[in-house]
Amino acid sequence: MDRCIVLVDAGYLLGAAATLLTGDAARSRLSVDHGRLIEQIRQRAEADTGQPLLRIYWFDGAPERVPQPEHRRLRVMPRVTVRLGLLTQVEGRFQQKGVDAAMHAQLTELARNHACSDIILITGDGDLLPGVMAAKDHGVAIHLWAVQAADGEYNQSEDLVAEADERHLLDRAWLTQAIKAAGSPAARQETNSPAQPSREYAGPDGEPDSLPAAPRIPTPMALAHRPAPPPAAALRWSSDTGWVDPDVGLPLLSDLTTSEQEWADREYDMTQVTGEPREVGRIFATRWTQRLPHDQAAELIDRLAEANPRIPRSLDGELLRYAARFGMIGNEEISEEHRVHLRAGFWDGVAPADRLTPAR
Repeated sequence: MDRCIVLVDAGYLLGAAATLLTGDAARSRLSVDHGRLIEQIRQRAEADTGQPLLRIYWFDGAPERVPQPEHRRLRVMPRVTVRLGLLTQVEGRFQQKGVDAAMHAQLTELARNHACSDIILITGDGDLLPGVMAAKDHGVAIHLWAVQAADGEYNQSEDLVAEADERHLLDRAWLTQAIKAAGSPAARQETNSPAQPSREYAGPDGEPDSLPAAPRIPTPMALAHRPAPPPAAALRWSSDTGWVDPDVGLPLLSDLTTSEQEWADREYDMTQVTGEPREVGRIFATRWTQRLPHDQAAELIDRLAEANPRIPRSLDGELLRYAARFGMIGNEEISEEHRVHLRAGFWDGVAPADRLTPAR
């Protein structure tokens, strides 16, 4: 039938959103306008598939499978069906039981009965892979939605991503229309809203509200902008010797990349890049040069070329962090040989060699 159905793994959706917005996967750190979120999902589903929405299935865990206040609100909304698994506490942490199995059963049943032409999955769990394959065999198109990951990490099964027919990103701008960090000014304005989530439980991946946020380990980027020298171990990310002032004037690739481009980059890296160091450096530099503002590109590339063969420290650190995704780490460091080839590939990707004159 020409209509679409959405299956939502609430633990994935809200846990990943919490990680992105607060740096912690605890759902208790979020303020969620469930009514607005459901409406956003409906509109996005119909736009992505070109089909009217039949139903949204909301899968979540609950203690003893007893609906929490947020579940009671959701299950009376039009076109929303709530399916609850068991929420248990193991070593102080909450875990869902039965949610994946329920999603898998629902997915295969819908496909077998030809209940719809398109199914949208909001999940990252690779356990659904057999159900996705079976649904495709029944002629159903599978759309996989990913929550924008924090710090460039990947939060979905690679096999699940590869098997989906269509893939789309729920970026920060989309999420924050209905989901806020608890305690933020926007969230405080919604304190009395009927869609305010319960504070009675932290969610499948959460911690009790009384626990403080986990300490954040500073990234090489954060260390690079500190006024005082960082610990010596952090200097391995730099192509400089000793501590120098942070680079100024040259944007990083992350500054030039939209969330949609970041998602596309990640998928390309997974499926097309061999991970050879020189290739990795070239891809990084090519993206950097192509995404520079058109009216500033020539000036910024010329400024970069003045430093050749050195790569400015902040940009070099970003290159090395990117390379780490491809497993180029031994004893917690990228080898010197890999660094040489990475940086050579970087200059290959910036511009033809005859344009790059080393600084004298």
